[in-house]
Amino acid sequence: MNSAAHETPIKVAALYRFARLDGWRELREPLAAFCTAHGIKGTLLLAHEGINGTVAGEADAIDALVAHLDALPELTGLDVKYSTASHMPFHRLKVRLKAEIVTMGVEGIDPERDAGTYVEPADWNALIADPDTVVVDTRNLYEIGLGTFAGAIDPGTESFREFPAWVEANRERLEGRKIAMFCTGGIRCEKATAYAKSVGIADVYHLKGGILRYLEEVPEGESLWQGECFVFDERVGVTHGLGEGEAELCRACRRPLTIADRQSPHHVEGVACIHCHDERSDRDRMRYAERQRQVKQARAKGRAHIGS
Repeated sequence: MNSAAHETPIKVAALYRFARLDGWRELREPLAAFCTAHGIKGTLLLAHEGINGTVAGEADAIDALVAHLDALPELTGLDVKYSTASHMPFHRLKVRLKAEIVTMGVEGIDPERDAGTYVEPADWNALIADPDTVVVDTRNLYEIGLGTFAGAIDPGTESFREFPAWVEANRERLEGRKIAMFCTGGIRCEKATAYAKSVGIADVYHLKGGILRYLEEVPEGESLWQGECFVFDERVGVTHGLGEGEAELCRACRRPLTIADRQSPHHVEGVACIHCHDERSDRDRMRYAERQRQVKQARAKGRAHIGS
């Protein structure tokens, strides 16, 4: 995590909106300029199907960005989840043009029109506790390893592109059942439920606002969530109330590590972990060790290091 502290917490906004965005290419430069002028860092993805991203900055700056985006007619009704970070959780700003704002690789899927039934966080427990409901985590393997809902199916996917193939391979266990899907902030399960409906799996639901809104709104004492929720920034994971978790990233393979993972004899900070110790060469480990030496040296001098 960046070691430069702020007097006030950094505001983090995870946002998306599926919408027909005809002028998406022309939005990139002015949007990047707006964020730069306001000191905002993070990633925003633009595509014909809408916008997706997570950004961070001072509270006034993030509020100005959300108001700016929501004022665009195509993006009115932007889905935004707010949280805080004790330090800036991004190193830089990236505004990118993409074919999809969440990559599934299947043409003709329209989440704006065809997504499954939204379920509010307050109603989610009852849905997934129903024995007739099949609960599916639409996230990737490394994310699920940090935390998930009790009883949820792990599709074992390395990327969201693999999800359609998993659905096809598991049609018998899904067809004719009530399917409840969830993801980090709501965007992947909107597309996942739209895909399921496109192949004839009709009774599909998804958690509105994703895990982030659930952790924000549902009291910990009533929660069915287990572990931390992986987030794509330097906080690594968040917990109930969207507080920062205890997970850390392996700087060699970028997988999240729990406290137990960091107790493994295969864990060497910044160099290797339980997941990648046999995936890297000695030359790789020497390079990572040198980077880690530089990180520690920068910390000792009170400076941030881009690889920290």
